[in-house]
Amino acid sequence: MRKRTQARECALKILYQMDMVEGSFDQVFPSFWEAHPAPDDVREFTEQLVRGTRDHLSEIDQKIIQYTENWQLNRMAVVDRNILRFAVYELLFMDEIPPKVTINEAVNIAKKYSQDEAGKFVNGILDKIHHTEVHKPDSESAPKELDQ
Repeated sequence: MRKRTQARECALKILYQMDMVEGSFDQVFPSFWEAHPAPDDVREFTEQLVRGTRDHLSEIDQKIIQYTENWQLNRMAVVDRNILRFAVYELLFMDEIPPKVTINEAVNIAKKYSQDEAGKFVNGILDKIHHTEVHKPDSESAPKELDQ
């Protein structure tokens, strides 16, 4: 598994845990890494996603609500909600990652960890946000130091 894919899956698990138990970074990170050892670069990207998502949670949630039709955030599957959260964080705040990479990764993670239709659901919302809110070209090349 590619490093950034692994980091995104770890971010999902941590955000899920924080969403369900409302833990703090100081509580969640050490216990998570103890149970799921990972290389430093995976840990760094995971923690960047989680911290960034939590730091901008209000703004991210407003974007998700704005682009979902007939959905309330608190009624969304916890997995889907947290995939959307970290992916929206990537789209809005991580200029170095091409939007297509973010969306494809989020869709694949949704297919792996959620229900059958989750990939389509996640893709639809992220695609709307990408085309309306994000002004990064899709043709940007991915950073060389870590695979996307």
